[in-house]
Amino acid sequence: MHKFIPSNKKERLEGRVKVPTFLLLHGTGGNEEDLIPIGHEIASEAAILSPRGKVLEDGMPRFFRRLAEGVFDIEDLKFRTNELADFVKAASTAYGFDMQHIIAVGYSNGANIASSMLLLRSEILSAAILFRAMVPLVPEVLPNLTDKRIFMSSGLHDPIVPKREVESLSSLFKKVGAEVSLYWQNSGHELRIEEVKKAKAWLNSSF
Repeated sequence: MHKFIPSNKKERLEGRVKVPTFLLLHGTGGNEEDLIPIGHEIASEAAILSPRGKVLEDGMPRFFRRLAEGVFDIEDLKFRTNELADFVKAASTAYGFDMQHIIAVGYSNGANIASSMLLLRSEILSAAILFRAMVPLVPEVLPNLTDKRIFMSSGLHDPIVPKREVESLSSLFKKVGAEVSLYWQNSGHELRIEEVKKAKAWLNSSF
């Protein structure tokens, strides 16, 4: 299950060379509709590819299995990351969007698989907007992310994603050359409109 919304080029931002395609990746229990309003808020002219997670946890869609809160099934994570990357490539052929300008916009579980894609299949994404991400895995062979830009937004009082996890992920991305912008919210795990607006400003200033 997925949804594709083509770009409305009439609403392109002034000076934008390429219209991006947002890969929207929902959190646990979400679906392909959840982040569409967020995507439109960040960049109304962007095309949208929004898949539903294929793994069910107590009936709730996710993008990969976990063994417990914060404990991931690494083999399933690797498999699902490659599966998702291959889906994006196939969707590019089917819908005709540019593989060179795909930006992941992920929340929680979706942000974690987006992070995994950056680490395992970095050729798929040109950038990422990650809300409430943590370290998904550390690959044996680290990628070169010197051409990647990453926006991270996390809650200071998040009971699910500890501050040290956020800092570890930011440090890992920087270690492999990515340009990382990390923002802290005075909030928990919930996503707030203020940080969506920060993501919009970051995107406008970065591309």
